[in-house]
Amino acid sequence: QVQLVESGGGSVQAGGSLKLSCAAAGHASGTSCMAWFRQAPGIEREGVALFDSDGTTNYADSLKGRFTISKDSADRTLYLQMNSLKPENTAMYYCAAGPWYACRRAGGIPVESDYIYWGQGTQVTVSS
Repeated sequence: QVQLVESGGGSVQAGGSLKLSCAAAGHASGTSCMAWFRQAPGIEREGVALFDSDGTTNYADSLKGRFTISKDSADRTLYLQMNSLKPENTAMYYCAAGPWYACRRAGGIPVESDYIYWGQGTQVTVSS
C-alpha cells in the first residue's frame, strides 16, 4: 500500500505564496509518476502539474510561470511552490501517484483516471 500525506495549505492574500508538500510512504511500485490536482467547490477535479521519474515536469497552461513542481527523491516528497496566488486558485489540492504511463499522456496534463494513489488533500484559500 502507498500513503500520500499532503501539508502546507493555508490562507493567504492575493499575490502571496505557499509551498505544498506530499510525503509518500509504502512501496514504490506504481508510483513513478506523481502529480498535483485541485478541486474547487462545484468544479471537477483538475490536473495542476506532474513530475515524471526522469525529472520531466508539465503544468496546466494557466499556471505556468507561477507554480513549480519538484521532488526530493531521497525522501520521496513531492512539492508544489505556488507564487503570485490569485483568488481563483482557491481549492483543495491533492497529491497523486500513478504508473509511468500517467506521465506520458499526450498533452502532458495529469488525468485523474491515470492515478492510483491519492492523498487526503490540503486546503488553499486565497483572499482578495
